[in-house]
Amino acid sequence: MATPSMEDYIEQIYLLIENKGYARVSDIADALSVHPSSVTKMVQKLDKDDYLVYEKYRGLILTPKGNKVGKRLVYRHELLEQFLELIGVKEENIYDDVEGIEHHLSWDSIDRIGDLVQYFEEDETRVKELRNVQEKNEQ
Repeated sequence: MATPSMEDYIEQIYLLIENKGYARVSDIADALSVHPSSVTKMVQKLDKDDYLVYEKYRGLILTPKGNKVGKRLVYRHELLEQFLELIGVKEENIYDDVEGIEHHLSWDSIDRIGDLVQYFEEDETRVKELRNVQEKNEQ
C-alpha cells in the first residue's frame, strides 16, 4: 500500500510522463517543490516496491502497476476538483482543499463522489437547483 507521499510522487510522475513523455528527477523535484535528493530516495523506494523502474542517470518508467496506480490517482484528484467546483467551493480554495483531503478518503468514498458528480452532470437543472439552495443559504 502506497503512503500519501508515495501517492504524490506516483501521481506527479504519471502526469509528467503523460504531458512530456518522460519524467526526470529534476522535473519531479520542481513539480513537487522538493530537493532532487529527496526525489532520488523516493524513486528508489518506488522502484523497490515495483511502481517504476529507475536507472541512475537514465530516467525512469512506470511499471504496469505504477501506471495503473498513477492513472487512478489522477482520476481521484480531478474528480475531487470537479466535485468541489460543482458544490460551489471558491476556485482559489479548490487545489489546496483537494490536496488536503485526497489521501484521507477511501476508494469507496471516491466512487460515491463520482456517482454524485455523474448524477448532477446528467441533468443541468440539478446543478441550478443546488446553486439556488446555496444562494438562499448565503442570504
